[in-house]
Amino acid sequence: MALLPVRLAATKVVNRVLRHGESLGTLLPEFSERVAEKDRALLQALCFGVMRYLPKLQWLLAKLLQKPLRNKDQDVQALLLLALFQLLYMRVPEYAAVNDSVAVSKKLGKGWAKALVNGVLRNFIRRKEELLTALESDLEAHYSHPAWIIERLQHDWPEQWQSLLIAANEPPPMTLRVNVRQQSRTDYLQQLQQQGIEAEEHPHAAAALILAKPQSVSVLPRFEQGSCSVQDAAAQLAAQLLDVQPGQRILDACAAPGGKTGHILEQADDLELWALDSDQKRLDRVTENLQRLQRSAKQVCADAAETNLWWDGKPFERILLDAPCSATGVIRRHPDIKVLRRAEDIEALAAQQRRLLQALWPLLAPGGLLLYATCSLFKAENSQQIGHFLCEQSDAIELPLQADWGIADLYGRQVFTAQEGMDGFYYARLEKKRVF
Repeated sequence: MALLPVRLAATKVVNRVLRHGESLGTLLPEFSERVAEKDRALLQALCFGVMRYLPKLQWLLAKLLQKPLRNKDQDVQALLLLALFQLLYMRVPEYAAVNDSVAVSKKLGKGWAKALVNGVLRNFIRRKEELLTALESDLEAHYSHPAWIIERLQHDWPEQWQSLLIAANEPPPMTLRVNVRQQSRTDYLQQLQQQGIEAEEHPHAAAALILAKPQSVSVLPRFEQGSCSVQDAAAQLAAQLLDVQPGQRILDACAAPGGKTGHILEQADDLELWALDSDQKRLDRVTENLQRLQRSAKQVCADAAETNLWWDGKPFERILLDAPCSATGVIRRHPDIKVLRRAEDIEALAAQQRRLLQALWPLLAPGGLLLYATCSLFKAENSQQIGHFLCEQSDAIELPLQADWGIADLYGRQVFTAQEGMDGFYYARLEKKRVF
């Protein structure tokens, strides 16, 4: 198969996200194989950049087009969005961005679009300052977020909403989780420094190191032997909060891709850990991650809420429910969430979270702990969800999280996006009352 020019590949990726609702996580691995190896980082930078600033780029394009493009010409729109991103955010000479985009329009098989692309981009270059000044009065364009996300954050976090939106548009750091079963965090930090890789210890996640700049895992000491994993510091708090003890029976519901599963297994010996997920392909990722870490778990492909189909009747002493959610706390890592999520999704996600909580609670042993986690910033998925559950479940007790990270909500604790380098995350810890 002939390799694609990188900007043509990026146009195809962006078009499929916008037109068909496919994710960058699915498309980029496919298209990375179709461009030259030297262009793969640029492909990712282009696609992530357009998704990160999409509302802003769409606003600008609407001002520059005399009339909207037809549905069958959405690939031309994707091309124009990519060109505007390059002109605004990349060190690409203006003439090169224009000429390359005109060339791509021809490769799309749309020679008629050459004049349109040339005209729109040159018009933007002439009117750039005027348009950027006018853009400031539009909230969606200014913060590069859909209106429904902005409105929910304004409602839930009236003092923090602006900083949350700004943080969601910043590139995230690369954070490692040191496998402390193999070496201490301090020892691994020294190994990194010997390789010329700068990093610092995270103040709250006991095994976390934040790299000064992202690195290929191929340069990380003994990565393939399981010495470390790539995992955000907020996600690493889960295993700490579970407080697992040797020999315990643990359920990791919604386990894929297995980052938290591996971390739990690094906490203590002789654990009987069940890793459950409803998607076999994603469960295969758990297998790959555990093999690299030289750990094992009982893996079950099933709907966690359909307990009659998979549970053996023996209670668990710890349950981690990393619930499906809007993922608004990790938009900086997955900016296509701005396209793939809709306002109406939140009610359905909250219903799914309630269903999982209600189904898994009977599986918890008296005196056991259930840790509820999401990577959402919305209270409907977080503190309100836990508040409703506590009202309905008389044998559930919230154990307030006394911590120096995040902020306490009415129930549980919220980490804000970029707070001390972490993703946006929510945790609540519930204990089941003992029966005497």
